[in-house]
Amino acid sequence: MANKVMIVGTGNVGMSYGYALVNQRTAVNELVLVDINRDDAEGEAMDLKDALAVAPSFLKISSGTYADAGDCDIVVITAGVPQKPGESRMDLLKNNAGIFKDMVGQIMDAGFDGIFVVVSNPMDVMTYLTWRYSGLSAERVIGSGTVLDSARLRKRLAQRLHVHPKSVHAYQVGEHGDSELALWSIANVGGQSISELLTEAEMTEIEEFVRTEAYAIIEKKGATYYGIGTCLAMITNCILNDENRVLSVSNYDDMSNSYNGFPAIVGRHGVVRRIGLRLTPNEQVKLNRSIGIIKDAIRDVEGV
Repeated sequence: MANKVMIVGTGNVGMSYGYALVNQRTAVNELVLVDINRDDAEGEAMDLKDALAVAPSFLKISSGTYADAGDCDIVVITAGVPQKPGESRMDLLKNNAGIFKDMVGQIMDAGFDGIFVVVSNPMDVMTYLTWRYSGLSAERVIGSGTVLDSARLRKRLAQRLHVHPKSVHAYQVGEHGDSELALWSIANVGGQSISELLTEAEMTEIEEFVRTEAYAIIEKKGATYYGIGTCLAMITNCILNDENRVLSVSNYDDMSNSYNGFPAIVGRHGVVRRIGLRLTPNEQVKLNRSIGIIKDAIRDVEGV
């Protein structure tokens, strides 16, 4: 395998992801940067290549076009138009849907036969549209989902419980957005339930912090990108190394005919399977409500 990855969109998120790949040991052998602004993509490629002499991994880095997607193993889409003043969320969604239809079409025309990883917002809806536009099987189209949100949850719990974040097992699920929720019924540290370690009020406070942390970051610095960039590097290595790791990526849910963030096994061929978890009645109600928001948005752009 070539282990070739294409990043579509060389803005803050795309290049934080590229920078994360260069600065850790990665399975990626070749990285191609594509952007509507070709000079920007070329400049970013030049800048990243300057780090190769001292980076822990060596990979071929270049700028390119959609035509280079034919032999890529993964195409990561971070591109999209930003929301303008006075523009509604649905205006933004319809604009990005039109862009994605053309973008995905050109990538598929190049002979792409790998895995799409979608990051652009509204991410769950854009992942669904990428699946629909590409014609690929559902397991080969995934979104970044609630991987970052789950990382934020584990970080916050680790701070409160004074343990390493990797010792915390907990997931945010549903829409990557305001309706996401924590699955407290399965959250644990070393097998001990979080509900035995924290009060309900503490769990509510932590869940609200996780749900709104992105807003706090955006208010202070304008955007979030380091966290998601690092999460994308992890997802990439998980795929290329065939790790069969459980991640809360946005994956296809045949019960609702939508994409939403939920624990799934991820490996070389994308999603191996969605984990069957037994949720509490309250968690199921909240998850159904969150999925409903995604489905409403999908219905609004059907036919775009």
